[in-house]
Amino acid sequence: MTADAHAGSRTGAIARARRYLESGAFESDLARRVAHRTESQLLPASLPHLETYLSDEMQPAFARMGFTCRVYPNPIAGQGPVLLATRMEDSRLPTVLGYGHGDVIRGLEGQWTMGKGPWVTARDGDRLYGRGTADNKGQHTINMAALQSVLEERGGRLGFNAKFMMEMGEEAGSKGLNELVEARREEFAADVLIASDGPRTRPERPSLTLGCRGAVNFDLVCDLRQGGHHSGNWGGLIANPAIVLANAIASIVGPTGQLLVEELRAPPMSKAVRDALADVEIDGGDTGPKVDAWWGEPGHTPAERVYGSNVLNLLAMGAGMPGQPVNAIPPRAVAHCQLRFVAGTDVSRIRPALERHLGARGFDTVQVTDPPGSNDGSFQATRTEPDNPWVTWAVGSFRRTSNVKPAVVPQMGGSICNDVFTDLLGMPTLWVPHSYASCSQHAPDEHILMSVSRSALELMAGLYWDLGESGTPARS
Repeated sequence: MTADAHAGSRTGAIARARRYLESGAFESDLARRVAHRTESQLLPASLPHLETYLSDEMQPAFARMGFTCRVYPNPIAGQGPVLLATRMEDSRLPTVLGYGHGDVIRGLEGQWTMGKGPWVTARDGDRLYGRGTADNKGQHTINMAALQSVLEERGGRLGFNAKFMMEMGEEAGSKGLNELVEARREEFAADVLIASDGPRTRPERPSLTLGCRGAVNFDLVCDLRQGGHHSGNWGGLIANPAIVLANAIASIVGPTGQLLVEELRAPPMSKAVRDALADVEIDGGDTGPKVDAWWGEPGHTPAERVYGSNVLNLLAMGAGMPGQPVNAIPPRAVAHCQLRFVAGTDVSRIRPALERHLGARGFDTVQVTDPPGSNDGSFQATRTEPDNPWVTWAVGSFRRTSNVKPAVVPQMGGSICNDVFTDLLGMPTLWVPHSYASCSQHAPDEHILMSVSRSALELMAGLYWDLGESGTPARS
């Protein structure tokens, strides 16, 4: 039997996915999964919770859909395991790899003002609160339910081969994932990645993201002497490292956020990227911050500034005792900086360029150093081009389901382990976000919108249905 000789219909699969939400099953499944305290930032103490999430939640759910599951221990001791669920129907059919992460950021108990705390879901109108509802348990729950809907509607077949990776360490930097996948390339191989993470550009508009910006962290340090000295007796006689550092930073990034060091700037945007961003609007919802029109790289739209440009952020800065200042010139000042960069940026040039720039402007006392600790929080920048055939195919599927043109974002503003799929496995990547910008992920009061979840279930059911039809890039 070919994949096209099936029972059921596309509208039937979408209706099944919609009933999953309307019946309360979505909230029930998500409540059970949120209750697992999978805080990967508390490793190794949280390792039993990470393992239980896979054994008690993910493996049974995939097994019910006819997947064969294997859990791989992390090649780095003390880090979270990785599950690969595999369902192969016919070697002639396309193979699609899904991805989700079951680990979450710290729960931050006691800081929640809405709901019932991080580990108990609570509904308030359109919002469903709980740690992981948006990042990422709610998102992979939606995709798994959409797969189930297509499987049931087609009478026990998907019409394509499916693999699904569930990582348990994304919030801790995906340590060990590259090493694991590189050693198991054939097992994780597929024609395309279709996964979900991050926010839509606007809550009501379907979005398709094709990669992620990279991130490189570094410290700028001005360390002039041992100990502080009285600001009255020594003011005007000895240099203040905080003032030196502030001026050094001002020579790197201007007062409106413009990058002043050429090597830190993004490469020119391709026509395909610029065209894709032409109709993308940034909307964080009612509770989100408003875009500052005057901030960022000049000559760019807000969408181009966050999805197509590089930006330097000052994440933390310290000198003296800010909470209890004293009349003393501090001996040392430190700024923790982060460059978010798009694909095509030569990361190897950043640090040497900064050192040359500072030296040429007389800031010899300011050093560029690695952040303290073993993990500097760096990610690679990746992108599938907007004119890739898989992108065109997915946009068509979304339009058939929603009658709305989706926003196509060349790379998300944040970072994720997308280089595992683009660079190691060599596949195009389609990320379909099911959250919105003001979901409070990584903060107290994290939540997912039920209206967006409903839309997402319909979109994913339609997308998975279309994968079983003729006309996908892999088939052609």
